[in-house]
Amino acid sequence: QVQLVESGGGLVQAGGSLRLSCAASGGTFSRYRMGWFRQAPGKEREFVSIISWAGGNTYYADSVKGRFTISRDNAKKMVYLQMNSLRPEDTAVYYCAADRLASGSYRMTSAYDYWGQGTQVTVSS
Repeated sequence: QVQLVESGGGLVQAGGSLRLSCAASGGTFSRYRMGWFRQAPGKEREFVSIISWAGGNTYYADSVKGRFTISRDNAKKMVYLQMNSLRPEDTAVYYCAADRLASGSYRMTSAYDYWGQGTQVTVSS
């Protein structure tokens, strides 16, 4: 079993920045594709970003392109999401997820094997 713990969420004003962190333990972190998802109240959990196991390939939801940056440090077993130019619509619980087998679409929650508990991000107008 892999454990994922997110941190770094908080309350910021529109236009501000936050850096989320995801600490992983167990498993073979360096071989997992790692993703970030978010879920606002009353909405489905949605894809935000993913990074390949070596860190050389990243993908972003259209809604965050140009504003968010995903990165990873395999030696530290950490994944990060740098969020800039935050908007009120970015308000959600952000989840870190690990894709061990890459058996499905990376944009779908069902593709991921492990999830963190989430960290709240609130962006005020």
